[in-house]
Amino acid sequence: MSTINQHPRQPHELRSWLVCITAASFFLYEFIQMLCLNSMNSDLMAAFHINATELGWLSSVYFMSNVLFLFPAGQLIDRLPVKRLILIAMTLCICGTIAFAYSQQFALALIFRFITGIGSAFCFLCSMRLASRWFLPHRMALISGSIVTMAMLGGWLAQAPFAALVSLVGWRHALLFDAAFGAILLSLIVLIVREYPPEGNRVYETDHKQLHQLGWTASMKKAYGRKQNWLCGIYTDFMNLPIFLLGGLWGGLYLMQIQHLPKAMATHIAGMLFLGTIIGAPLVGFISDKLSRRKLPMLIGAITSFVLIAMLIYMQLNATALTLIFFLLGLTTSTQVLSYPTVTESNPHALTAMSVSVVSFCVISGGAMFEPLFGWLMDLRWDHTIVNGVNIYSNADLHRGLLIMPIAFILAGLIIAAIRETFCMPFEEQKNGIKEDKTLNPTIKVTPNMVVTE
Repeated sequence: MSTINQHPRQPHELRSWLVCITAASFFLYEFIQMLCLNSMNSDLMAAFHINATELGWLSSVYFMSNVLFLFPAGQLIDRLPVKRLILIAMTLCICGTIAFAYSQQFALALIFRFITGIGSAFCFLCSMRLASRWFLPHRMALISGSIVTMAMLGGWLAQAPFAALVSLVGWRHALLFDAAFGAILLSLIVLIVREYPPEGNRVYETDHKQLHQLGWTASMKKAYGRKQNWLCGIYTDFMNLPIFLLGGLWGGLYLMQIQHLPKAMATHIAGMLFLGTIIGAPLVGFISDKLSRRKLPMLIGAITSFVLIAMLIYMQLNATALTLIFFLLGLTTSTQVLSYPTVTESNPHALTAMSVSVVSFCVISGGAMFEPLFGWLMDLRWDHTIVNGVNIYSNADLHRGLLIMPIAFILAGLIIAAIRETFCMPFEEQKNGIKEDKTLNPTIKVTPNMVVTE
């Protein structure tokens, strides 16, 4: 028999963080593409002569392509060199952004947004796959939160900074600067990112052997057939709605038309949602790792988020209070990041990317569905008031859309009851410390610290 460590000794800490955070810069860049429409929604409505529903579709087509390509992305990331996939996907995203900047017709804009969204299917899964190689299991909540923090930094950049750039050079040139920024990040990834720590190659050869024996269809059934993965995905989808609905598309419009704030102030307040998540994601991960619990912080996040969104909808708030509410909402919804280590700990190590893709599928499907639904609810009783080519909505129009979120937070809290607590233990260490997964590989017995091959 030969003995192989299931998780090699933690490599040099700085190097691990450098590799994973650099890879996560792709996630940061994709979040800029995903959410930048919030900073130029009025410009786009005027440029393409579209209403709220059509603007919702322009945003949601990004998510649609993401959903379609998540299935092959999970399979490819578990089997092929991750760095190579990042480079291909990010190049595609940059090209889609450039083409969107030059679009003159709404139909072409939809196509190029779709192309940009393809790259997004790979960004988070690639980051999580590399994190599972460079960090020990008990650090996964912290590194997951840090990866999400990178995305939220991109979300913040897509608010006030991007809005300022749009005001300065126009939305088309702003997107070209955005593409140049992507090229710089791509160069850093080429120079810094590595597949796995030097001592970890034997473990990942074992993973690939298991995946080869299992096959594409069986591995997908194993990941997408596990109830725990879907429950975590739906929870994350509901908790992520403020990012998509307020931070990604409608927050600026709500603050300008209902709260009567200038555009600069509106994008600044919307950006507080991301600042709250930037702080909250690693903080929640750190606390969860220390408590060795996932479900309790997730439940607290759902309850407090419901209270905050109810205050936003039903209370009269000044600019200071709105800034605080948006910041706290980002902080409390950060508990969504705990779904990722929960899923990682609930599935075999070899299926990390495919399992996490279930969560991504739920989140992105939610974006594709709820953004146009929000726009449809706004248009439902809209009086068709248009000023300077921009649709003007009433308080009641915006509130109909906002009601999506308190309902989602209630459902998120109920879902937690059905999620199984992992106690921050890897899949192989659960069930009394020993678990044999004969479906993956009948010749490999998994124990807490090693894989023994007969």
